[in-house]
Amino acid sequence: MTTKWYRNKGYDFTITSSTAYDHKWVYGRNYFASISQVVDEMFSNFLSRPNVKQPILTQYCDGQRVTCPNWLSQWGSKYLGDQNYSAIEIIRYYYGSDMYINEAEEISGIPASWPRENLQLGSSGAKVRQMQEQLNRIAQVYTSIPRITADGSFGPATQTAVRRFQSVFGLPQTGVVDYATWYKISEIYVGVTRIAELI
Repeated sequence: MTTKWYRNKGYDFTITSSTAYDHKWVYGRNYFASISQVVDEMFSNFLSRPNVKQPILTQYCDGQRVTCPNWLSQWGSKYLGDQNYSAIEIIRYYYGSDMYINEAEEISGIPASWPRENLQLGSSGAKVRQMQEQLNRIAQVYTSIPRITADGSFGPATQTAVRRFQSVFGLPQTGVVDYATWYKISEIYVGVTRIAELI
Protein backbone atom coordinates (compact mmCIF):
# COMPACT_ATOMS: atom_id res chain seq x y z
CA MET A 1 0.00 0.00 0.00
CA THR A 2 1.36 3.44 -0.87
CA THR A 3 0.11 6.97 -0.47
CA LYS A 4 1.11 10.36 -1.84
CA TRP A 5 0.15 12.19 1.37
CA TYR A 6 3.77 12.82 2.42
CA ARG A 7 4.83 13.85 -1.08
CA ASN A 8 1.92 16.29 -1.17
CA LYS A 9 3.28 17.78 2.06
CA GLY A 10 6.68 18.35 0.45
CA TYR A 11 8.50 15.27 1.71
CA ASP A 12 10.49 13.20 -0.76
CA PHE A 13 9.15 9.78 0.21
CA THR A 14 5.98 7.72 0.19
CA ILE A 15 4.56 5.37 2.77
CA THR A 16 4.55 1.64 2.23
CA SER A 17 3.54 -1.33 4.33
CA SER A 18 7.18 -2.14 5.08
CA THR A 19 8.62 -1.10 8.45
CA ALA A 20 11.95 -0.71 6.66
CA TYR A 21 10.63 2.57 5.25
CA ASP A 22 7.70 3.73 7.36
CA HIS A 23 9.61 5.53 10.08
CA LYS A 24 9.07 9.28 10.19
CA TRP A 25 10.68 11.63 12.67
CA VAL A 26 10.58 15.43 12.83
CA TYR A 27 13.07 17.23 15.08
CA GLY A 28 11.33 19.49 17.60
CA ARG A 29 7.90 17.98 16.95
CA ASN A 30 5.34 17.87 19.75
CA TYR A 31 4.99 14.73 21.84
CA PHE A 32 2.63 13.24 24.42
CA ALA A 33 3.68 14.40 27.90
CA SER A 34 2.23 11.25 29.47
CA ILE A 35 4.41 9.04 27.26
CA SER A 36 7.46 11.19 28.00
CA GLN A 37 6.80 10.82 31.74
CA VAL A 38 6.56 7.01 31.53
CA VAL A 39 9.75 6.83 29.45
CA ASP A 40 11.54 9.10 31.95
CA GLU A 41 10.38 6.86 34.80
CA MET A 42 11.64 3.70 33.15
CA PHE A 43 14.82 4.74 31.37
CA SER A 44 17.78 6.86 32.38
CA ASN A 45 20.18 5.49 29.74
CA PHE A 46 20.05 6.41 26.08
CA LEU A 47 21.96 5.63 22.92
CA SER A 48 23.77 8.34 21.04
CA ARG A 49 25.90 8.79 17.97
CA PRO A 50 28.10 11.90 17.72
CA ASN A 51 26.49 14.80 15.84
CA VAL A 52 23.30 12.85 15.11
CA LYS A 53 19.96 14.03 16.56
CA GLN A 54 17.42 11.73 14.98
CA PRO A 55 16.48 8.41 16.61
CA ILE A 56 18.31 5.25 15.61
CA LEU A 57 16.24 3.10 13.27
CA THR A 58 15.56 -0.34 14.70
CA GLN A 59 13.36 -3.15 13.49
CA TYR A 60 11.60 -5.88 15.39
CA CYS A 61 13.19 -9.13 14.29
CA ASP A 62 13.42 -12.17 16.50
CA GLY A 63 16.05 -13.62 14.17
CA GLN A 64 14.21 -16.92 13.76
CA ARG A 65 10.63 -16.46 12.52
CA VAL A 66 11.35 -12.98 11.19
CA THR A 67 14.82 -12.12 9.96
CA CYS A 68 16.31 -8.74 9.13
CA PRO A 69 19.82 -9.31 7.80
CA ASN A 70 22.40 -7.09 9.49
CA TRP A 71 19.82 -5.60 11.90
CA LEU A 72 19.63 -6.01 15.64
CA SER A 73 17.57 -9.06 16.58
CA GLN A 74 16.49 -10.75 19.78
CA TRP A 75 18.22 -14.06 19.14
CA GLY A 76 21.24 -12.41 17.54
CA SER A 77 21.68 -10.32 20.68
CA LYS A 78 21.26 -13.40 22.84
CA TYR A 79 23.93 -15.30 20.93
CA LEU A 80 26.35 -12.39 21.25
CA GLY A 81 25.56 -12.14 24.96
CA ASP A 82 26.33 -15.86 25.30
CA GLN A 83 29.76 -15.02 23.86
CA ASN A 84 30.27 -12.46 26.67
CA TYR A 85 29.59 -9.39 24.54
CA SER A 86 28.61 -6.42 26.71
CA ALA A 87 25.51 -4.32 25.93
CA ILE A 88 27.57 -1.64 24.16
CA GLU A 89 29.52 -4.26 22.21
CA ILE A 90 26.24 -5.77 20.97
CA ILE A 91 24.96 -2.32 19.95
CA ARG A 92 28.22 -1.55 18.14
CA TYR A 93 28.18 -4.95 16.41
CA TYR A 94 24.96 -3.94 14.68
CA TYR A 95 25.21 -0.14 14.47
CA GLY A 96 28.92 0.65 14.25
CA SER A 97 31.73 1.69 16.55
CA ASP A 98 30.51 5.29 16.94
CA MET A 99 27.59 4.28 19.19
CA TYR A 100 27.56 5.19 22.89
CA ILE A 101 25.37 4.46 25.90
CA ASN A 102 24.89 7.61 27.98
CA GLU A 103 23.29 8.06 31.37
CA ALA A 104 21.10 11.12 31.65
CA GLU A 105 22.27 13.57 34.31
CA GLU A 106 18.84 15.14 34.13
CA ILE A 107 15.58 13.68 32.91
CA SER A 108 13.12 16.28 31.59
CA GLY A 109 14.99 18.90 33.61
CA ILE A 110 14.71 16.91 36.82
CA PRO A 111 18.09 16.85 38.57
CA ALA A 112 17.88 13.41 40.17
CA SER A 113 15.97 10.27 39.44
CA TRP A 114 13.05 8.58 41.18
CA PRO A 115 14.22 6.40 44.09
CA ARG A 116 12.22 3.41 42.74
CA GLU A 117 10.18 3.10 45.94
CA ASN A 118 7.61 5.24 47.70
CA LEU A 119 8.90 7.59 50.38
CA GLN A 120 6.61 7.59 53.41
CA LEU A 121 6.44 7.80 57.17
CA GLY A 122 9.50 5.92 58.48
CA SER A 123 11.57 6.25 55.27
CA SER A 124 15.05 7.71 55.58
CA GLY A 125 18.14 8.46 53.57
CA ALA A 126 19.53 10.74 50.87
CA LYS A 127 16.41 10.63 48.69
CA VAL A 128 14.24 11.75 51.62
CA ARG A 129 16.67 14.60 52.34
CA GLN A 130 16.66 15.63 48.67
CA MET A 131 12.85 15.66 48.62
CA GLN A 132 12.74 17.68 51.88
CA GLU A 133 15.20 20.25 50.50
CA GLN A 134 13.15 20.59 47.33
CA LEU A 135 9.91 20.99 49.31
CA ASN A 136 11.54 23.70 51.43
CA ARG A 137 12.61 25.58 48.30
CA ILE A 138 9.07 25.27 46.90
CA ALA A 139 7.64 26.48 50.23
CA GLN A 140 9.47 29.79 49.76
CA VAL A 141 7.09 30.50 46.86
CA TYR A 142 4.04 28.43 47.90
CA THR A 143 3.87 29.63 51.48
CA SER A 144 0.93 27.39 52.47
CA ILE A 145 3.36 24.46 52.37
CA PRO A 146 5.06 24.24 55.78
CA ARG A 147 8.86 24.35 56.02
CA ILE A 148 10.46 21.19 57.41
CA THR A 149 13.83 20.05 58.68
CA ALA A 150 15.83 18.46 55.86
CA ASP A 151 17.33 15.70 57.97
CA GLY A 152 16.69 12.68 55.75
CA SER A 153 14.07 11.29 58.12
CA PHE A 154 10.46 11.09 56.91
CA GLY A 155 8.50 12.00 60.03
CA PRO A 156 5.03 13.46 60.70
CA ALA A 157 6.12 17.03 59.75
CA THR A 158 7.35 15.83 56.36
CA GLN A 159 4.14 13.85 55.87
CA THR A 160 2.10 17.02 56.59
CA ALA A 161 4.20 19.05 54.12
CA VAL A 162 3.80 16.37 51.46
CA ARG A 163 0.02 16.29 51.99
CA ARG A 164 -0.14 20.07 51.68
CA PHE A 165 1.98 19.98 48.51
CA GLN A 166 -0.32 17.33 47.06
CA SER A 167 -3.36 19.46 47.90
CA VAL A 168 -1.87 22.57 46.26
CA PHE A 169 -0.98 20.70 43.06
CA GLY A 170 -4.08 18.55 42.69
CA LEU A 171 -2.64 15.18 43.65
CA PRO A 172 -4.26 12.59 45.93
CA GLN A 173 -3.50 13.72 49.49
CA THR A 174 -1.86 10.54 50.74
CA GLY A 175 1.21 12.03 52.42
CA VAL A 176 3.22 9.43 50.49
CA VAL A 177 5.76 10.45 47.87
CA ASP A 178 4.93 8.03 45.08
CA TYR A 179 6.26 8.48 41.55
CA ALA A 180 3.60 11.05 40.57
CA THR A 181 4.34 13.16 43.66
CA TRP A 182 8.12 12.83 43.26
CA TYR A 183 7.85 13.89 39.63
CA LYS A 184 5.64 16.89 40.53
CA ILE A 185 7.92 17.99 43.40
CA SER A 186 10.92 17.82 41.07
CA GLU A 187 9.06 19.65 38.30
CA ILE A 188 7.92 22.49 40.58
CA TYR A 189 11.35 22.69 42.23
CA VAL A 190 13.01 23.13 38.84
CA GLY A 191 10.37 25.73 37.93
CA VAL A 192 10.76 27.87 41.05
CA THR A 193 14.57 27.60 40.88
CA ARG A 194 14.62 28.79 37.28
CA ILE A 195 12.21 31.63 38.07
CA ALA A 196 14.51 32.72 40.91
CA GLU A 197 17.47 32.73 38.52
CA LEU A 198 15.62 35.14 36.22
CA ILE A 199 14.83 37.67 38.95
